[in-house]
Amino acid sequence: MSDMPRLTLTATVLDAPHARELAAFYQRLLGWPIKDDEGDWVTLRPPGGGTGLSFQTEKAYVRPTWPAGPGDQQMMTHLDIEVEDLDAAGAHAEAAGATLAPYQPQDDVRVYLDPAGHPFCLWIP
Repeated sequence: MSDMPRLTLTATVLDAPHARELAAFYQRLLGWPIKDDEGDWVTLRPPGGGTGLSFQTEKAYVRPTWPAGPGDQQMMTHLDIEVEDLDAAGAHAEAAGATLAPYQPQDDVRVYLDPAGHPFCLWIP
């Protein structure tokens, strides 16, 4: 497709009741520096470059339920984070402020909830 315009994915955006608070959690978790902070919009970028992770304050934010049942607010997206050691990475995630989800669907994956309730997965290849 020679007529295709250049498209670059710059970030995944997570809504939250408070963008700065959720960004601070992911900064502790990932160790990424803040690139932009506009109060209600914060972006973290990996130190070596690449796609970032942004956070947007949403006043009408509804915390997702994992796993969702009938009538529950479902997650719209989740992050997969590859790790070398599930136990060590899980302890780090909990120290950063994550909560281990009560439902765990796989042995080589751990589902955690960030402070705003977004599920994210730590997994080993």
